[in-house]
Amino acid sequence: MTLAAADWQALALSLRLALVSTLFLLILATPLAWWLARGSSRWRAIVATLVAMPLVLPSSVLGFYLLIVLGEGGPIGAWTQALGLGRLPFTFEGLVLASVVYSLPFVVQPIQGAMEAVGSASLDAAATLGAGPLDRLVTLVLPMSWPGFVTAAVLGFAHTLGEFGVVLMMGGSLPGETRVAAVQIYEHVESLDYDRAHGLAAWLVGLSFAVLLPVYGWRGRLLGLRGVGT
Repeated sequence: MTLAAADWQALALSLRLALVSTLFLLILATPLAWWLARGSSRWRAIVATLVAMPLVLPSSVLGFYLLIVLGEGGPIGAWTQALGLGRLPFTFEGLVLASVVYSLPFVVQPIQGAMEAVGSASLDAAATLGAGPLDRLVTLVLPMSWPGFVTAAVLGFAHTLGEFGVVLMMGGSLPGETRVAAVQIYEHVESLDYDRAHGLAAWLVGLSFAVLLPVYGWRGRLLGLRGVGT
């Protein structure tokens, strides 16, 4: 379907946001997932609960509290302004931060599950050979957990691509800066321009399907091969 220039701009911004957010999510989620998978701290259950809360919280609620905390009168907002960094709300950087928080469980949980699947016997054997915790993580756990990283990256990207409430609360609808595709669709519906809303929505549906299909197809083949092997 043919899109207007503003629609292409919003779609491009959504893709850029998804790419940048996924990169930061993988960097943040890797040590966090490892700590949740193998840590013994009494705070682990609390941290795991906080990470999982975006799964059940309405995105508008999360976006509202991020707006309060990061805004001009918020504790973090006052700190960023004191450092000369300005305000994060209604900026692309603010959208990235909101997206990272909102999509965190979709990235942490697959990686954590893959890390937990690495047998303790393998880790113990590596430890007896003199491998330290970091060495075991880099040379043993990460290579064995790569399916979880692939799933996490795809889910994080796809989830960010479809975000609405949290990005609307945090970024508003500034053309070329914070108006992502989901917000652009909302603007079309508000103006009763259903044809343009349908055109952009169809592109998002197609992109989401194209991103998810290879992963689920690959997982199906992998499970089939395991079934044959057993």
